[in-house]
Amino acid sequence: MSQSDVSLRHNVRGQKDDTAQSVLDRTIERFTRHVAGHSSRRSLFGRIGAWVTFGALLPTLPVERASAAQTSQPKFKPPTPFAANAQTTDATACNYWRYCAIDGFLCASCGGGVHSCPPGTSPSPTSWIGTCFNPGDGQSYLVAYRDCCGQDACSQPMCLGTEGDQPSYRPQANNDIIWCFGTGALIYNCSTSVIVGNAS
Repeated sequence: MSQSDVSLRHNVRGQKDDTAQSVLDRTIERFTRHVAGHSSRRSLFGRIGAWVTFGALLPTLPVERASAAQTSQPKFKPPTPFAANAQTTDATACNYWRYCAIDGFLCASCGGGVHSCPPGTSPSPTSWIGTCFNPGDGQSYLVAYRDCCGQDACSQPMCLGTEGDQPSYRPQANNDIIWCFGTGALIYNCSTSVIVGNAS
């Protein structure tokens, strides 16, 4: 093969490389001109500024505040086993927070309320007391349990809370006594629970 043939091949290969390079250059040039013709530096900077501003506002969105509020809510440690399972919504259930020291039928299930006797019964003038923890606000309250008397016992399930229960020689904290003294009828119907005050 002569030297002229070799140089001819190199020239053909060089022309092909130049053609391929010029096609790539032309494509990039067209794309760049198209972008430049349809946008301005001002709009590009505006978009970048909008994204930066949006990124800075992300931590202040309501979703972020809601999750932070959930983590900042204090958790109250229940002081007793009853308080660990106590609830604050259903006053007809035995695990209602006020019933930690109750012994009897719930007036809330027998036609009365948490702190009111059913019609036809009268509240006893005496009561026993207990200290119950409210999981809703983390406070402990003195609760007076008063029997409602004058009718036969309510047929609802009976509840027994034994927190702070004392023997009979400490009657103010004993829930086994029928507290219908002074009502005119020693017939027990149900028990109420009245908050007397804050225990702390």
